Amino acid sequence: MLDTIANLWNKLKSIADTEVFTLFDVSFSVGELLIVPLVVLVGLWATKALAKTLASKLTSRGANPNSVLLIRRVFYVVAIILLVITTLDILNIPITAFAFLSGAVAIGVGFGAQNIINNFISGWILMWEKPIKIGDFLEVDGARGKVETINTRSTRIRRVDGVHMLIPNSKLLENTVINWTLIDTLTRTSVRVGVAYGSPCRKVSELIEQATNEHEQILGIPKPVVIFDDFGDNSLAFEVYFWVNATVERDLRIIRSDIRFRIDELFAQNHIVIAFPQRDVHIDGAIRLERSQAQKPQ
Repeated sequence: MLDTIANLWNKLKSIADTEVFTLFDVSFSVGELLIVPLVVLVGLWATKALAKTLASKLTSRGANPNSVLLIRRVFYVVAIILLVITTLDILNIPITAFAFLSGAVAIGVGFGAQNIINNFISGWILMWEKPIKIGDFLEVDGARGKVETINTRSTRIRRVDGVHMLIPNSKLLENTVINWTLIDTLTRTSVRVGVAYGSPCRKVSELIEQATNEHEQILGIPKPVVIFDDFGDNSLAFEVYFWVNATVERDLRIIRSDIRFRIDELFAQNHIVIAFPQRDVHIDGAIRLERSQAQKPQ
């Protein structure tokens, strides 16, 4: 029995050691060509599983999502490099054998994939410098949305209407991007209203200030400021400026709506009229009415 197993093992070993072809003065056997795919598949699976486990543990301990993403990316890169080195070692291929080939490939990639490399490097810069982080509210080319993830090639943003946008990382570095939450969530906004001529201006200012101070989400410091803005064509224009903590544009719109509702209530209670466009027409000379032919008596 043992002799049979030994003979079978020797036959399998002989088959595995059989040379298939030679490349760069390195011979490749059947066993190496069979074991390399297995090593690569197991290595990729182990890398993915370990990265997921590491990210889960860091997240459960309250780590910053941006730091978790960066650590996960670095872990992926290091693991892939180790996997490549291990594979080359199994095949007995020295790294120097790829010196010329890698140089040629680098030149070809440099000309043919400039945008991809640019976006890849930009993605790492975004993760290291953190000018844009996961959860930030951005305004890019008129589109507004929240950052969901920063990948190596593009950044995924969910717009305020629920649609996802994929923006190349290089665009976020090379163009002007408005980050509403880069340092904090403080945002200044305003509400404008016009009242009819003849309204008590001081009273109007007091009522507008009262409406803003009553709102619980409007900050007391800096204090809201009411401005008598202009003598308009149809109204006396007032505008109130105030600060709030808002992470999305929807919050600002809701707060401004609440202020307008309250201003309308206070104005109605104090008999102050919100102005509307109107025109006075002045006619010079006399007005003469003429009957049409159908209306003339027979």
